[in-house]
Amino acid sequence: MMYRKKTKRIMLGNLPVGGGAPISVQSMTNTPTTNARATIRQIRRLEEVGCDVVRVAVPDSDALSSLGKIVKSTSLPVVADIHFDHKLAIASISAGVAGIRVNPGTLGGRKNLERVANEAAKAGVAVRVGVNSGSLERRYRGKASHPEAEALVKSALEGVRVLEDCGVENIKISVKASDVSRTIEAYCLVSSQTDWPLHVGVTEAGTLFSGTIKSAVGIGALLYMGIGDTIRVSLTASPVEEVRVGKKILSSLGLRGGVVDVVSCPTCARAEIDVIRLAQLVERRLEGVRANIKVAVMGCSVNGPGEAKDADVGVAGVRGGAVVFKKGKVVARVSTADVIERLLEEIDSLVGRL
Repeated sequence: MMYRKKTKRIMLGNLPVGGGAPISVQSMTNTPTTNARATIRQIRRLEEVGCDVVRVAVPDSDALSSLGKIVKSTSLPVVADIHFDHKLAIASISAGVAGIRVNPGTLGGRKNLERVANEAAKAGVAVRVGVNSGSLERRYRGKASHPEAEALVKSALEGVRVLEDCGVENIKISVKASDVSRTIEAYCLVSSQTDWPLHVGVTEAGTLFSGTIKSAVGIGALLYMGIGDTIRVSLTASPVEEVRVGKKILSSLGLRGGVVDVVSCPTCARAEIDVIRLAQLVERRLEGVRANIKVAVMGCSVNGPGEAKDADVGVAGVRGGAVVFKKGKVVARVSTADVIERLLEEIDSLVGRL
């Protein structure tokens, strides 16, 4: 069992965060919040792929008109993302959100944060103090173009103390930078100084390709050290991709079940079947399936049942076709033309029995 730091347990709506609760996966809608129908449709799609928490931007009063309807449309905890106007945070609490995210660097000073904190304390709403390197308070920036990890932590913990003084009992913290090294350093530092649960992520990580790599390295390293209670993968891509990547990061560390694991060889000149195409088809077929199963797609007998013997089901290319195997034992031999259909049949049969 991987070590996890024991943090305080808070409630984000009905979802426990911290205190040994399962690590949750978050995402954020990218539809205009004013368009309630589109936002609700996107949230439902996020639910389908296993999202646990959804955040929506509330940039102005127009967005508030849709917020209550959005909250009522989903069973997921909805977090309102607030910048610049503390009154939007207070109105969002009244709209029924499970949590709010505020950044002390953009909220206009301590008094405004206190006003928000007082209302959050009354409502029992969770508050995330989310500090980013790009929007750090001016007094913490210093002369460096990139604020040090220590500055991120100081800003966050100062905001946390304001919330604590106002009686807020559900607090989360994030200290994100856009590069992996500072992100890891900041989270290690804040983890050593507080027991509040941590929302972990690399901010502005980038496109689906580069952002996935940076997030996997940064978030994965922190989780391996036992740091992190909820995660968000920030990608310049569909929010659905953020959830997929987040779940995969957790499952690869054994921190989340119910995720299908597709293992496949990197292919080489020995491959007797189109491994790349078949592996992609298998992943698409299993999208949304919540089951602890492993499916192997191997190109040849070298990387076949022997290397994937712990897979529940799989195929390996052989001269003139492929073999289908279960738990490392060959159960059928099929032609190249039939390999996809037969493997999907075996997967369907397996999933149907779960």
